Amino acid sequence: MRKWTIPSVLFLLCLLFLLPDQGRRIQANAEAESDVPVDPPKVEEKFGAIPHGLSTDSDVVKRESESMSRKTLRADAEKFEFQAEVSRLMDIIINSLYSNKDIFLRELISNASDALDKIRFLSLTDKEVLGEGENTKLEIQIKLDKEKKILSIRDRGIGMTKEDLIKNLGTIAKSGTSAFVEKMQTSGDLNLIGQFGVGFYSVYLVADYVEVISKHNDDKQYVWESKADGAFAISEDVWNEPLGRGTEIRLHLRDEAGEYLDEYKLKDLVKKYSEFINFPIYLWASKEVEKEVPTDEDESSDEEETSETSPSEDEEEDDSEKAEDEKKPKTKKVKETTYEWELLNDVKAIWLRNPKEVTEEEYTKFYHSLAKDFSDEKPLAWSHFNAEGDVEFKAVLFVPPKAPQDLYESYYNSKKSNLKLYVRRVFISDEFDELLPKYLSFLMGLVDSDTLPLNVSREMLQQHSSLKTIKKKLIRKALDMIRKIADEDPDESNDKDKKDIEESSADNEKKGQYAKFWNEFGKSVKLGIIEDATNRNRLAKLLRFETSKSDGKLTSLDQYISRMKTGQKDIFYITGASKEQLEKSPFLERLTKKNYEVIFFTDPVDEYLMQYLMDYEDHKFQNVSKEGLKLGKDSKAKELKESFKELTKWWKGALASDNVDDVKISNRLADTPCVVVTSKYGWSANMERIMQSQTLSDASKQAYMRGKRVLEINPRHPIIKELRERVVKDPEDESVKQTAQLMYQTALLESGFLLNDPKDFASRIYSSVKSSLNVSPDAAVEEEEDVEEPEAETDDKEAAAKDDSDAKDEL
Repeated sequence: MRKWTIPSVLFLLCLLFLLPDQGRRIQANAEAESDVPVDPPKVEEKFGAIPHGLSTDSDVVKRESESMSRKTLRADAEKFEFQAEVSRLMDIIINSLYSNKDIFLRELISNASDALDKIRFLSLTDKEVLGEGENTKLEIQIKLDKEKKILSIRDRGIGMTKEDLIKNLGTIAKSGTSAFVEKMQTSGDLNLIGQFGVGFYSVYLVADYVEVISKHNDDKQYVWESKADGAFAISEDVWNEPLGRGTEIRLHLRDEAGEYLDEYKLKDLVKKYSEFINFPIYLWASKEVEKEVPTDEDESSDEEETSETSPSEDEEEDDSEKAEDEKKPKTKKVKETTYEWELLNDVKAIWLRNPKEVTEEEYTKFYHSLAKDFSDEKPLAWSHFNAEGDVEFKAVLFVPPKAPQDLYESYYNSKKSNLKLYVRRVFISDEFDELLPKYLSFLMGLVDSDTLPLNVSREMLQQHSSLKTIKKKLIRKALDMIRKIADEDPDESNDKDKKDIEESSADNEKKGQYAKFWNEFGKSVKLGIIEDATNRNRLAKLLRFETSKSDGKLTSLDQYISRMKTGQKDIFYITGASKEQLEKSPFLERLTKKNYEVIFFTDPVDEYLMQYLMDYEDHKFQNVSKEGLKLGKDSKAKELKESFKELTKWWKGALASDNVDDVKISNRLADTPCVVVTSKYGWSANMERIMQSQTLSDASKQAYMRGKRVLEINPRHPIIKELRERVVKDPEDESVKQTAQLMYQTALLESGFLLNDPKDFASRIYSSVKSSLNVSPDAAVEEEEDVEEPEAETDDKEAAAKDDSDAKDEL
């Protein structure tokens, strides 16, 4: 045993020395074979204080380069699938043939601006949310890596938590997607993508791999990444430099998107789309500078040999000056490339400038930036003003060239506002519905007040008394702006001034602008008359409509009044489904013959409008399809009334079951025998039709609102005269009663009413046709003879037999 003890000890000692070295070799080989470090180094906490994120730490640079060049999802990341709507949207964007891919940059800058607005708003009540050092600088930074083809955009905004990344970048509202897809199908234009809340996905127009690195104050730093293949991944970020707070988006550009690695291209895009963003936008740009460097001795000696000899006067220079020149080192100028942050949007906030100094082009650019509408169309009008007094504020209002598709779909339920509120240049909110009434919600704009408090909650600010004053002034300015569109439109001028205007400016850009406004936003003006009693008269001046004399052009109430006949006191109008239908209405016969002008109201909202617009400029409105129409005095009115007294009394009794209140002599008919009118304060025929078409209408309650029906007869019509003679001869004649009933039902239809019993009306028509064709009223319809069909039965039997044989064959 003893002779084995010493060798055993020596053997164990050798093993102890060999094993650690072998372990190190195994670990080295494993690290060489793996792309992902076994134990990745943790990031230092104080990196956030490094200016502009320009770290020189070699480990951080190495980790960033590995992360940024891989274009593959991290192996240890948590994988998710995109929402179906997002996948559909991304598929449209990726496969789009849309040529203008520039929009991706403006969308990312816009999103970064929104994130900065949010953190600045939170800082009003809690300054600590901004942090310290570089984090307090609310700015947007753009950086390029031409070698790796990476474009990165960073903001120091509110940032996103892990849940925010999943929610904001993995799912979107279905309504926004549907509206965007519908727009794409109709126009094929991605230019308005930002208006639907899906602007982030425009990155896939230029990138095939995207990383979103984000740090929220309430969470760790995470990386969201996707290759637009239907999935995305999220992992805790231990690779990149700490952001401190905010978001950085890295776009790994496609080969065909190399143009966006050009600094001049990016500068032009920012200038074009994001010039008026309310935060500084910086680009890490190259710059060539001339620098003096010492020359080599060889170069200096060569220069001396090649230089020409100086004249004799130079040889006589002072010895002191020669001595000084000899002491100075010889240098040369060399161009050197340096990099620095270059501010791209140095334009002062447009609303703070003097309106006289702002050009039309600048207003148009600001509108496009504000509305995220980058089409070629200019806003129809704008108003830039400063309000002074108890409440001081500056404001810019715009009338968009087109109405949003969903402007009236959820009019009373939507809380969307297009007006941004700033307090001392600090963005507060764009969700205030107290600054403008609902009917003006289509206006785009911005309000910046110096008198509103900053350090209060949004709810308290919404109830602040100063908002009422601001709202009052904004409404007045908005209505003046809209009226100015009409005042400057040559088509809106009076006929006397029209020729002069056309001669002075044949190609006037403002021609037809108000008609364009009315076609887009006319319903908003009508809703304003219904909702805003204070400004009802102002809004009434903005009303436009077609009339029986307008020849298809729009007319205002002022123009209508200027054309009224002498002695005419009322403004005549009629409501209906279409202009073509109203032009043939029997209610207009006498009015047209007497040269009266009648307004055509064809929009369903017009029925509600006229319940609130009772008069204008001391002229009352009169519906020509209702009672109370006065067209001057008729000398034979009394005689006619007495002459047809027996007929009217008899006819009223015959229609007792049809809820007819009265039968009268008409003063509005010329060629039609009779017509049905309603009481002055009841529903018109058009209103009844509208209410009956409502989905949730209650038929039992509608009966209370229906006006009493009155049958008006034309005493000069031959049918009415003959009917009077028949009634005088035999009031009990059934054929006369049938005729009277048929005429009433026909008058109902012609007056725009719906029949309660269409079958009864049809039966009366057929009876009248029989009479005109001398067909006996008792003639019956010939009955069809029943004929047996043996062939069909045999065919059925043969088919059944065949089915049985087929079934047996299968068995």
